[in-house]
Amino acid sequence: MKRFVTILFATLALTGLLCVTASAASFDGAAEELAAIGMLKGGANGFDLDKVPTRAQAAIMLVRLFGAEPEAQGAYGSGRITCPFTDVNETAAPYVAWLADEGLANGTSETVFGAAEPCTAKAYTIFLLRALGYEDGEDFTPGTAQAFAAGLGIVDTSAVTGTFLRDDLAALTYQALGTDLKDGSTYLLDSLIALGDIKGNDAYPIVEKIENMRALNAASEALNKGLAMDFDMDAAVTVSSGDMVQQTEVAVEGDLRMILDQSPKMSANVKVTAGGESESLSMWMRGDWLYVQSGGTSVKMAIPDLMDALREALEAGAGTNTGAGVLPFLESVTAKTSGKDTVYTVELNGALVNMVNSLMAESLEEAGLSAEAAGELEFHGFTICYTVSGDALKSISADAALSMDMELPTEAGDTVKGTAGIALEMQMDITASGDKVSIRFPDFSGFEDVIGAADGPTGIFAA
Repeated sequence: MKRFVTILFATLALTGLLCVTASAASFDGAAEELAAIGMLKGGANGFDLDKVPTRAQAAIMLVRLFGAEPEAQGAYGSGRITCPFTDVNETAAPYVAWLADEGLANGTSETVFGAAEPCTAKAYTIFLLRALGYEDGEDFTPGTAQAFAAGLGIVDTSAVTGTFLRDDLAALTYQALGTDLKDGSTYLLDSLIALGDIKGNDAYPIVEKIENMRALNAASEALNKGLAMDFDMDAAVTVSSGDMVQQTEVAVEGDLRMILDQSPKMSANVKVTAGGESESLSMWMRGDWLYVQSGGTSVKMAIPDLMDALREALEAGAGTNTGAGVLPFLESVTAKTSGKDTVYTVELNGALVNMVNSLMAESLEEAGLSAEAAGELEFHGFTICYTVSGDALKSISADAALSMDMELPTEAGDTVKGTAGIALEMQMDITASGDKVSIRFPDFSGFEDVIGAADGPTGIFAA
């Protein structure tokens, strides 16, 4: 399913229907659930998620991920182990001492641990890989640690901002809990519960997410090779300001076919209806080319760089089927039997809202506009339902409602405050998957190169 989502979003980006990049998000929900199992502890100011984590704080988290907190405190309290570093306070000393004794962490020198220094995303990723049973030099190197972790489904949420915060530490930790151990026996959180270091009742909300996501991903496994589906979407957009209320209804329907296990291929037919008018669009992706046909216009565009990035993403995701990377964005994942089907209901949490707001702020800033002009997006609900029949994904439906306060320009040149809202319903029915998916391509010989070929027209870039 991870590969399916990757190729789908990349395809939408190629066609201009979706244009986003990764960004920072706030993972308050993940922090609270980590606190409920004793993994993360706050202070007088809460969890301080906007602060940079120190190496000492990361060391404490690592010991807990090993399920060794009682052992470390007992060994240090009895004097069996001592802390070899002079800059570690008494709170962190048992943890750092245990890590040093086990050969799992080094100092910045023989006598200095660098306890107050910032912990980097790379360093914390290495800590997580060790907790999962992977070994430096054998499975990864400092230079490959983050890419190796991404292949396991552990994604660095600070990759864009470049500033690794306690917020990101919480998100990475949460992902690691749902990631398989190196020996494949189980996932990290389950192993900690088995050790008795974490109570199963306390961990139930996280366990439920992990188990249901794994079942859902297993049912979606065939989509990693191929997908064919029919889809329709209805959206109602409302803009209001004072006594003025304007509503627009948009309907999108069509079909999508994708082959993913070789060189990615795609075909789609889309019909968009808005304001009583409709427009149809067909597109295909093959090799390093995207072909688009609408009305009497047939064009093509070369996309080799994007296709190379897409292939790399698919290769990186191969074999990763835990869904760990999306866990910090999920409020809940529940399962309910309905006849012979199982319906998985996924509720998204505030982390996604904060990510979208961050994206909008970045986009406005790049455009030279003030982020305050658009205000902040507020989700009133975002639910996705996956229906599994037997052992295969049958359909996906989504409902979302959101609104945003904004400043609207007037003819007089000033602005008035208003609100924009959208209610969205989407239904996707899987008609084929895996090896059963095939694509029939038309004759592309008459498609005009919109970039411009040496012996052809220059299309949209003509003088």
